[in-house]
Amino acid sequence: MAVKIRLARRGRKKLAMFDVVVADARAPRDGKFVEKIGTYNPNTNPATIVLNEKQAIQWVLNGAQPTDTARTVLSSKGILYAKHLQVGVLKGALTQEQADAKFEAWKVEKAKQVEASNTKLAQSKAKSKASRLEAEAKVSSARAEVIAAKNKVADEAIVASVVEAINEAEEEATGVEVEEVVAEAPAVEETPAVEEAPAAEEAPAVEEAPAAEASEEAAAE
Repeated sequence: MAVKIRLARRGRKKLAMFDVVVADARAPRDGKFVEKIGTYNPNTNPATIVLNEKQAIQWVLNGAQPTDTARTVLSSKGILYAKHLQVGVLKGALTQEQADAKFEAWKVEKAKQVEASNTKLAQSKAKSKASRLEAEAKVSSARAEVIAAKNKVADEAIVASVVEAINEAEEEATGVEVEEVVAEAPAVEETPAVEEAPAAEEAPAVEEAPAAEASEEAAAE
């Protein structure tokens, strides 16, 4: 019988997961299968693939034909490369140890590529998040300014209405408009400044008689 490696769907609507199965080519897609050799989850980024490498390589070597999607899944995990190496071992081009070493080196390089891709994806997500937060901050600031302006206008309107209500109440109580009262109010006269009293004139100093003249008069007598 013709055997194929293909995907069997399972999971919820819009969150489908797939089993990597070996099945008869005549069987329905989600019908009976010979063996399950892994799973494929496309809902993650990158997609999550879990495979039984030994079984997958054995089935490929035995002639199982993968579908297009299954071929992509197997290739991403190195199954087709491992098949190529095993064919080289069967033909005597290289030993099993050399094939295993090359396959392990390929897996290490693949892991580095996946890690670099994940790092790049994380940086892209962080950058996108930062730009989104910055845009939201600008929108929030603009919204706050608009709200503050509206509140200021509302406060001014409230103050004006309160003043107008007070004026109307005073007019109803007195029967006179506030503007007329203000116009008829007498102007306040300024109090003249108190003049300072003139400073008292200084008395003339008494001149003292010279001491020499007084002694001469005493001698004459």
